[in-house]
Amino acid sequence: MPLIRDSLIELIREGIHQAQAANVLPDFEPPDFVVEHPKQATHGDYATNVALQSARLARMAPRAIAQAIVEHMPLADYIGRVEIAGAGFINITLAPEWVAQQVETIQAAGATWGNLDIGTGQKAQVEFVSANPTGPLHIGRTWGAVLGDTIANLLEAVGYKVTREYYFNNAGRQMQILGKSVRARYMELIGKPATFPEDGYQGEYIWEIARTIVQEQGDAWANEGWRPFKERAEAWLFEDIRNTLARLGIHFDVWFNEHDLYTSGAIERTVQALRERGYAYDKDGAVWFRATAFGAEKDRVLIKSTGEPTYRLPDIAYHVNKLERGFDRIVNIFGADHKDEYPDVIAGVRALGYDADRIQVVIHQFINLVRGGRQVRMSTRRANYVTLDDLLDAVTITHPESGVTIPGKDPVRFMLLTRSPDSPMNFDLDLVAQQTPENPVYYVQYAHARICSILRKAEEEGWHPTGPDGWETSDTTILTHPAEQALIKKMLELPEVVENAVQKLSPHQLSFYAMDLASTFHTFYRDCRVLSSDPGEKDRTRARLKLVGASRIVLARVLGLMGMTAPERM
Repeated sequence: MPLIRDSLIELIREGIHQAQAANVLPDFEPPDFVVEHPKQATHGDYATNVALQSARLARMAPRAIAQAIVEHMPLADYIGRVEIAGAGFINITLAPEWVAQQVETIQAAGATWGNLDIGTGQKAQVEFVSANPTGPLHIGRTWGAVLGDTIANLLEAVGYKVTREYYFNNAGRQMQILGKSVRARYMELIGKPATFPEDGYQGEYIWEIARTIVQEQGDAWANEGWRPFKERAEAWLFEDIRNTLARLGIHFDVWFNEHDLYTSGAIERTVQALRERGYAYDKDGAVWFRATAFGAEKDRVLIKSTGEPTYRLPDIAYHVNKLERGFDRIVNIFGADHKDEYPDVIAGVRALGYDADRIQVVIHQFINLVRGGRQVRMSTRRANYVTLDDLLDAVTITHPESGVTIPGKDPVRFMLLTRSPDSPMNFDLDLVAQQTPENPVYYVQYAHARICSILRKAEEEGWHPTGPDGWETSDTTILTHPAEQALIKKMLELPEVVENAVQKLSPHQLSFYAMDLASTFHTFYRDCRVLSSDPGEKDRTRARLKLVGASRIVLARVLGLMGMTAPERM
């Protein structure tokens, strides 16, 4: 069925039209309105203020409008009660028996629960990380990596065919400096004189690359220039980057090299097309983009007087390339340092006549590592920054009793999804290493582990999921306890959470939902005894085991969307 929220909107609209047909309401076009979950459970499962929004249009009191809507709304089997509250709010409570039956729906959907068909038949591309191969990935790239991969997961869940893409540049001055830095360290290792570049790369990884070359080539490269060192360093670093991203659960479909835009002629074609359309001109020896035609305060330089392009030019050409590859939805994940550049890129795409509305940009703020309430640097072994590998090592947890290891990607991904990307992030290393309910990562994963423990114990006591008396075939209509109902309703919210997260590109909604779901399950477990030896409670035990099984499906699903594991033991 469609989302419950969307179905209720249609029923309310129909109620307005029926009331108008009966001359109980005057003719007016119903306003755009929302149906949402009220903050207080006593106000029902869903609520809307459509009557208050319509008061001016109908020239009637909101309560009278609400009364007319309620009296003329079509009936539906999933609606239990509709009430008018306050100045004219309409509160809707789902039918308990229908709610209980939805355990079957969740069980049937299995690992696809929460999937929608918003993007079916469409292609989406998500570009993220996009660090040039001049060093290991550092903590500053981590938030964008997690955001991009989780957004890609969400887009796949709603039907898009998703391409994960990494954009990089292996040419230019920085890569030359990289090659010269590695060559200097190599020469030192083979006992030859060398001068380290004044602005060379200082990290320990430069020594590691140089040692690799010595192992492979001995002193055979003693008379080589910087180019082969640059090429070997690039290969070494990309292997390191791929391995680091794999530890975070991230794999890319396309690695796009900015340099290809130059060799293919795309850069020249972009400049020429902008000139022909009147959006590029020469001034002071430079080539300028007429950004003011698209609302910018001033025009922007595309090519400096030195002949060197600014970032804007290849980025415009790159986005034209994306659009020409036929993507229906393009999502870019950028750090806060890109906030002033990307509007010019979007304007450049529009100037070339392309549909820039297909491009969406998520800007994330910076990460601060915190320990003991103070900002810290975890390691100095790789220059003056914290690498992503350092962070993953620091937060990988092995339980001393069970021996179960929770990979570092789980706390990293979860914690980076607990904040909206437009807010700065304090990553508390002490908190993510704790195995206590105060740690939201542990709290959610423990709920899944507890479910698995319940099902294992049930199996040991003879409660099997399949077979003639298996709990998977139980009658769930008896699940009417408030804690049972609350748990099922919370599970039914996942499709709405997925849709909201996709529409707003706000994957942090998943973490809040996961914490709410875990809390709701823990409350159910506290208030409802699942396994009972009382023969009179046999049907209830079977039904509750089916509910526990459905909870496992939904918790594992939301953890999977977040790119995390769902541990069976902790």
